[in-house]
Amino acid sequence: MIRNIMLLAALLAINVSAQNVGSFYEKNATLNFNDGRNVAGEIAQQPSKFNPNFHIYLCFGQSNMEGNAKVEEQDFMGLSPRFLMMAGVDMPNSGRKMGNWYVAVPPLCRAWTGLTPADYFGRTMVECLPDSITVGVINVAVGGASIDLYDEDKTDSVIAASADWFKGFCRDYNNEPFRRLMELAKKAQQVGVIKGILLHQGCTDNGQKTWPSRVNLIYTRMLNELGLKAEDVPLLVGELLTKIDGGCCYLHNSIIDNIHDNIPTAYPISSLGCPGKPDKLHFTAEGYRIIGRRYAERMLQLLKY
Repeated sequence: MIRNIMLLAALLAINVSAQNVGSFYEKNATLNFNDGRNVAGEIAQQPSKFNPNFHIYLCFGQSNMEGNAKVEEQDFMGLSPRFLMMAGVDMPNSGRKMGNWYVAVPPLCRAWTGLTPADYFGRTMVECLPDSITVGVINVAVGGASIDLYDEDKTDSVIAASADWFKGFCRDYNNEPFRRLMELAKKAQQVGVIKGILLHQGCTDNGQKTWPSRVNLIYTRMLNELGLKAEDVPLLVGELLTKIDGGCCYLHNSIIDNIHDNIPTAYPISSLGCPGKPDKLHFTAEGYRIIGRRYAERMLQLLKY
């Protein structure tokens, strides 16, 4: 009950700040925050030193993590300067440079991607965590990707066998999305602490029983390369669009739901009730908001907040 009251208060606070975007921008001009009608988020926010209260989350997967719904005006409202993103690529349309931190004005993945679960994951985290904590996300995701794209032993063959549009996405990451994520994560560790990893992938690998072991290989490599322990850095894995909500790859949810049996520090995130688009693969903007909050709710439980 107390937690619900706190969450309601936080949501009300967002509505208030949304009504006062102009004054927020005046007071925080260096953040280049705005109301969504102009380019936003191009002024870098570089932390000057290591801060143990800067909590960083790595996000990867395919198109639903990349963000497939149009960013709506409400998604530019009420942003906190405590929620940052590190650009995974250069974004010429907004002036963002790869490897720099910015206020987390969407889009968070690449210049022309949309709303992603990471948006409302981060917003919910800063709403519920103490004011002393800043949250940062690094989103490296490729629409249409098999989980094998992130296995460096298979990356080249996956790209070689793919369509031109897919190869174009991969070129943004120098054809090495896993390596890009690791390079950025190491840079992020100089100023903060990696607290978790968010995955949304599975449509391309729908129903494949070997998927959990392939995910575990990549997760383990991430932990080892970054010097992290699984018990300190959980893996949160989002369900695909459900059958009830019109999804066509819902079979994979039965595999995701049992991920904890294969990876003890992995946790499924329910997508039940998250609205989907007519393509039966992707969430609507509201669907991304809902599942993003659910990622955060689970992480907050694991952090014991």
